[in-house]
Amino acid sequence: MTRVLTLILIFLAASVSAAPESYTLVPKRSEISFTYSLSGAPTKGKMGVGKTQMVLDFEDVSRSKVDVTLDLSKARAGLVFATDAMRSATVLNVAEFPKARFVSTSVRRTSTGARLAGNLTLRGVTRPFELDARIFRARGSDPEDLSELSIVLTGRMNRNNFGATGYPDLVGPNVDLRITARVIRN
Repeated sequence: MTRVLTLILIFLAASVSAAPESYTLVPKRSEISFTYSLSGAPTKGKMGVGKTQMVLDFEDVSRSKVDVTLDLSKARAGLVFATDAMRSATVLNVAEFPKARFVSTSVRRTSTGARLAGNLTLRGVTRPFELDARIFRARGSDPEDLSELSIVLTGRMNRNNFGATGYPDLVGPNVDLRITARVIRN
């Protein structure tokens, strides 16, 4: 039995429940990471996972919903000086806006999983944003057991679109996000 089952296989499984199901985040087993360009070099950082609400419908993916809040006060940019700069008023402005939030508005199936369209609010600015999703079941679990899942959400944002324009001579505009959410069915 393989370690993972991608979202598309789950959607195609005939034995999956027809009703949408709520899932709860397991924060200690979840992680939000990001990659950005610092002086031309890819640099990694992490953010705190805040509140997450997920309703997944494996029969009709369009009925799924995701609402993720990020705790920016726990964000780390990989280097102490970069962390301070990232939290400053000209980038994330954590003092005034300590949280970021993504709320899905639609979910559609793709060849490798799903695409979530929604709104991302960062620094008080809300813009359309998309995330790609893949879902994996617990290692060694029965293919029909969807009680414990790992959801990997990835996307790219241009920080300038949200007014996070500080340090343009050192930091590139694009930020790649990777959210690994470990969830359990309610």
